[in-house]
Amino acid sequence: MTDPEPGFRRGVRLGVDVGTVRVGLARSDADGLLATPVETVGGDRAAQLGRIAEVARELDAVAVVVGLPRQLSGGEGRAASLAREYALDLARECAPVPVRLVDERLTTVSAHQALHRSGRPGRRHRAVVDQVAAVMILQSALDQERRTGHPAGELVDQRREAES
Repeated sequence: MTDPEPGFRRGVRLGVDVGTVRVGLARSDADGLLATPVETVGGDRAAQLGRIAEVARELDAVAVVVGLPRQLSGGEGRAASLAREYALDLARECAPVPVRLVDERLTTVSAHQALHRSGRPGRRHRAVVDQVAAVMILQSALDQERRTGHPAGELVDQRREAES
């Protein structure tokens, strides 16, 4: 599926770091320059998907960016498969807002390191690490989009998946 509007578009983007228990959310400014934390979403999958879609609507997001945890080799393992399934469900929930998957190798590790360097005690990382990882995922996507003039990552096409 091709992007309906190639090139840079103004508007808020929503970043999503999918975890096994919690999901971190970040947002960009309307110019797509800076990612900032929004919240950490808990609960079951349906509640998470509903909340993310609600935040996307509240922000009038032009895109949702979901981290794809590839292996260091670039391959995809179980975590990437789970992120793809989650992104597909999210694309259905957020339609017509496009959902994109972007490489997020080591963002959670980097988020923990950044929190440690900031002086935040390790036991308090859990409360915000998902948001920090979402900021890192989204900032990487924003930087790539501004550099190339094209949205970062790959578009999740729920129509093609429904046909399979």
